[in-house]
Amino acid sequence: MRRRICTLPVGLGAAALALSGALPAQAADPRPREPRPAWETRTSGSDARFRGLAAVSRSTAWVAGTKGTVLLTRDGGRHWRDVSPPGAGTLEFRDVEAFDAWHAVVLAIGEGDASRVLRTDDGGASWTETFRNPDPRAFYDCLTFFDRRHGIAVGDPVDGRFRVLSTGDGGRSWHVLPSDGMPAALPGEAAFAASGQCVTAAGGHDAWLATGGAAVSRVLHSTDRGRTWSVAGTPVPAGDAARGVFGLAFRGRAHGLAVGGDYRAGQPSPTAAAVSGDGGTSWTAAPRPPAGYRSGVAWLPHSRTTALAVGPTGSEVTTDAGRTWRAFDTGSYDTVACGPDGGCWAAGEKGRTARLAPGGSGG
Repeated sequence: MRRRICTLPVGLGAAALALSGALPAQAADPRPREPRPAWETRTSGSDARFRGLAAVSRSTAWVAGTKGTVLLTRDGGRHWRDVSPPGAGTLEFRDVEAFDAWHAVVLAIGEGDASRVLRTDDGGASWTETFRNPDPRAFYDCLTFFDRRHGIAVGDPVDGRFRVLSTGDGGRSWHVLPSDGMPAALPGEAAFAASGQCVTAAGGHDAWLATGGAAVSRVLHSTDRGRTWSVAGTPVPAGDAARGVFGLAFRGRAHGLAVGGDYRAGQPSPTAAAVSGDGGTSWTAAPRPPAGYRSGVAWLPHSRTTALAVGPTGSEVTTDAGRTWRAFDTGSYDTVACGPDGGCWAAGEKGRTARLAPGGSGG
């Protein structure tokens, strides 16, 4: 979108006082309590703002951000290696999708030829530019992959419809898909390049696109890798260029989470999350949403109920599939992602990176 802008284990205190005699023994609550998640911050050595994040595993992650910066860690964030593409200092990277520690694709945003896609096959030692936007009206926001070969990148509306790029060779080449299968955009409607999560995929063919800026926030759904789309409204606040759905996450083809709100500091976001149980056909407001605007969301792998949400004013966890969210951190993060082995990462402004503490899933 063009206008963008450590925790102690729960329950140990009471138990210790009871054992010491400071409290009656019965004062210690014997019921098991859920572990409380905690971010373990990592020093990236950069002052870039990271809105792109790819979690490969607990040990390996990529981040991408301002000033053409791309970093890679293979040791759990203890050391980050600067693998930025040469000469990319003027680019604004907002998304990175990685297949492993060696192969990754990054998206730079902006009008016209500022929107670009680059790919590396050697862990960032070298990069190849595989797409440079030739249309001055187009502005690409985020990308996603269905598998190691097939992926799409989505951009703001051109001629009244969202623009979709497609690749069938892992991001080595791209072509614009026909727009006749895309519903008409609403006045003022666009996508947000805030976390690399305005589009997400699940399975081999399904993709979902989040929107805002119009009278209503919407989620578009494709079952054929971006060729045709259906659309559904959401209860996430809209009606202003700063409001809408900013991030999406799906667990399989049915269970979806949407987060967003109003990204302007100090503005209320009373309905910052919504849930879907039917593949995005309908959306329901979370009865207990996050405390404010959230830009990133991720399911924990191998869990049917646990997910994380992040934003500039804090992080929340849900253990009931998005119906209720509880805060566990007040730090500023823009994006969150989890690898197949359960390793979860967050990243944001001023070079902030973090990994979820072991055992801190909250469920």
